[in-house]
Amino acid sequence: MTNLSTLQTLAKKHGTPLFVIDHEQLRRSYALFKRHLPRVQAYYAVKANPNPEIVGTLFKAGASFDVASMPEFMIVHKYIEGMPAKERQDWIWDKIIYANPIKAEETLRELDQYKALVTFDNSEEIRKIRKHAPNSGLVLRLKVPNTGAMVELSSKCGAAPGEAVDLILEAEKNGLTVEGLSFHVGSQTTNFDNFVQALNLAANIYKEAVDRGYTKMNLLDIGGGFPVRYDDSVKPFEELAKLINSEIKRLFPKEIQILAEPGRFLVADAGYTVSKIIGKAVRDGKLCYYIDDGVYNSFSGIIYDHCKYKIESFKKGVKEICTVFGPTCDALDVISMSEELPSNLQLGDLVFSRKIGAYSTASATSFNGFPPAKIVHINV
Repeated sequence: MTNLSTLQTLAKKHGTPLFVIDHEQLRRSYALFKRHLPRVQAYYAVKANPNPEIVGTLFKAGASFDVASMPEFMIVHKYIEGMPAKERQDWIWDKIIYANPIKAEETLRELDQYKALVTFDNSEEIRKIRKHAPNSGLVLRLKVPNTGAMVELSSKCGAAPGEAVDLILEAEKNGLTVEGLSFHVGSQTTNFDNFVQALNLAANIYKEAVDRGYTKMNLLDIGGGFPVRYDDSVKPFEELAKLINSEIKRLFPKEIQILAEPGRFLVADAGYTVSKIIGKAVRDGKLCYYIDDGVYNSFSGIIYDHCKYKIESFKKGVKEICTVFGPTCDALDVISMSEELPSNLQLGDLVFSRKIGAYSTASATSFNGFPPAKIVHINV
């Protein structure tokens, strides 16, 4: 964990609002994932935080990447370009999966030159891929339970289990090869049974495909959803990993390659914000602090990710429940209505947040003219 004095020193040097990315923590999170899921290749979900320096650190650590747009694809491809030419094509398959099931025709035409691995979940997408990206390898995205996930992802993407094998055979008839299956149990999934149900569903579809004569699948992408311990209500990752390992060993032969798409899990703990108090008021008897970062910037995950971030103070003092607002004039710009902070904080004092590396700066804007926080990298 980054030393708090380091955060203060960086804020003094660079000003606020400040967003700090600790690359040593990135490496620790990746190592933790690999240690407890040794059979699973981690494809970092770039959308969680597409910062190129983050991608570079994880690339050097051995990670692969899940992308959902061509800009994300090119962030990763920049590192692949450094490989010997004869190895690059194999590296694209080993290092990138284009995991957005719905792709524009222009995107498919651009992807075709890379012979990429892409997901799909419907017949129309099969026809689009056949026409615009016939060199692609396909992975069928399945609809699976997302019960209890912080962000539900099954209503927009995923083929129903009952139509899965029909879609696989339809793709084959169109001259395409379905390499395997994928699913996503929902972001920040604390209901571990989602993984159990999804793995068993995928195993049943594998069996049905073989029974109906399709034997070309050799990979399974178990998606993301690996939860971050924002608080003690979230069970340790080790418990989830033990459950996943047991089910994979029971359901899938060793020749099946297992992929996963951790995003939040790899990057959340590596991000910190440091903000300055720019206003203080009492409204309806309640203490309110205004800081120079908010939901349109580093705290955008409150809106888009349904996440809550704890605001902490470097200064000690008697605490009370207060409201913390961002700097814009929009009433939506509320970071917390029930934050426990010292009542003696003054204008210019600094506050900070931990575990804010995922889905924060990724969706930041410059609404109301307030620029995003300056990003500083440490332990690179």
